[in-house]
Amino acid sequence: MEKLVSPSLPQPCGGDGSGEPRPHYDVVLRNGMVADGSGRPVFAADVAIAADRIVAVGPLPPASGTLELDVTGLVVAPGFIDVHTHDDRLILMQPEAQPKVTQGVTTVVTGNCGVSLAPVILDAAASDGAVPAPLNVLGKATDDFFGSFPAYLAAVEVASPAVNVVPLVGHMGLRASVGADPARAASDGEVAAMQAMLDEAMRAGAFGFSTGLAYPFSRNAPMEEVVALASVAGRYGAVYTTHMRDEGEGVLASLEESFATARAAGVRLVISHHKCLGVSVWGRSVLTLAAIDAAAELSDVALDAYPYTASSTVLLPEKLKRSSETWVTWSTPFPEAAGRRVEDIAADWGCTPEEAAERLTPAGAIYVNMDEADVRRILKHRLCMIGSDGLPHDQHPHPRLWGTFPRVLGHYCRETGLFTLEEAVHRMTGLPARQFGIPDRGAVRAGAYADLCVFDPATVCDRADFRNPTEPADGIVHVFVNGQPVLRDGRIVGARPGRVIRNPHSSAA
Repeated sequence: MEKLVSPSLPQPCGGDGSGEPRPHYDVVLRNGMVADGSGRPVFAADVAIAADRIVAVGPLPPASGTLELDVTGLVVAPGFIDVHTHDDRLILMQPEAQPKVTQGVTTVVTGNCGVSLAPVILDAAASDGAVPAPLNVLGKATDDFFGSFPAYLAAVEVASPAVNVVPLVGHMGLRASVGADPARAASDGEVAAMQAMLDEAMRAGAFGFSTGLAYPFSRNAPMEEVVALASVAGRYGAVYTTHMRDEGEGVLASLEESFATARAAGVRLVISHHKCLGVSVWGRSVLTLAAIDAAAELSDVALDAYPYTASSTVLLPEKLKRSSETWVTWSTPFPEAAGRRVEDIAADWGCTPEEAAERLTPAGAIYVNMDEADVRRILKHRLCMIGSDGLPHDQHPHPRLWGTFPRVLGHYCRETGLFTLEEAVHRMTGLPARQFGIPDRGAVRAGAYADLCVFDPATVCDRADFRNPTEPADGIVHVFVNGQPVLRDGRIVGARPGRVIRNPHSSAA
């Protein structure tokens, strides 16, 4: 097999004049099967790292690395890119990012669903200082948020997380910052103020703009308001991600609105956590995916999904009717309710589930509301990336926070054969790197950053479930971020080499 070496990177060197050879590379992964992120078949190769880059893929001389790891029987893949996270504050408060590193994730996309930690300016005097939902999934106090995007990125760099961060700007934070009334469209002046805040964030390195149009705080924002903002992101070659207005009966209309918004704004589109929500629309993924295919013929469209039949967000009473059962993930007035079903709490209280939900709020919930056939059909779609949508500050979180990526590799790839290992890796690496425009990530090749996940294809699996949601996965053996090990032999090592990855089209890149 030909050895691939980038001529612009550190090269193997000879002896030091004493006749004794010295190591050529910082790290060599020996005898692995490489799934390079492109989707092509796995191949046998050694992988060499020097500094923060992969410098060689192929047969390498013995004893040519300062650190040599025998990975016989294991797969060497690019580190996974979690395209849909709410890790904005996790990487500040718990920068070792254990829920991510233990499942092979090396890069997180933050600021999804219109919810970001910056730029957000909240009036501490309003509503007794309460943070409006769903911004409260990130922080419960107004001073948890950052008024400027550059200030937030600077805080991330000081925290030095274990994973890389690709930041988005959320619509809700912009609306809250300019005082837009949730009951109406933003005024022209408010839109202009939001555009200025978004432009500052884009210049600082934001990768895109996100909306959560299904939530009360944003659902009255018309398409014209969203286009005016997404157009700002479009000027920077950025991406627009959307939690659409409706994932139930109105799912097809919401898709069409999303396509039209992205085309009008001149921006790439990602449909967030695509699903058909509620029994009445189970099976409709046949139609939604056909609509996505048709839209993708005209413009740049993709989607993400998580491998579960239950969703999770803030507890909203109106959501209960589309859920077969609902679990509380956190509750401010009743913290002891976390991990219990709303239906059981209602029975104890002698009231309806909707009344119980009202009493529990502000709170979070898991809703069992999807069909397995739809989940599989969506996951298998050629444009589908994998995103956990985990909520790291929930007291009793959805297991997707800890189990998403190993579940794709174990349950859906190895056990059900939904797709090949190469396809699964591509959806978690090369495809998101291309769709989000993240340079030199998501690939095992000379010249790419040394973000790597080494896993056992025979044992990799998720262990987190709905009763024990924070169990680390099995089968993730080694993880490297920017050339440094953050997981060795399945154990966190404490290194925090992650970086803020700035949009290459921004002035800060």
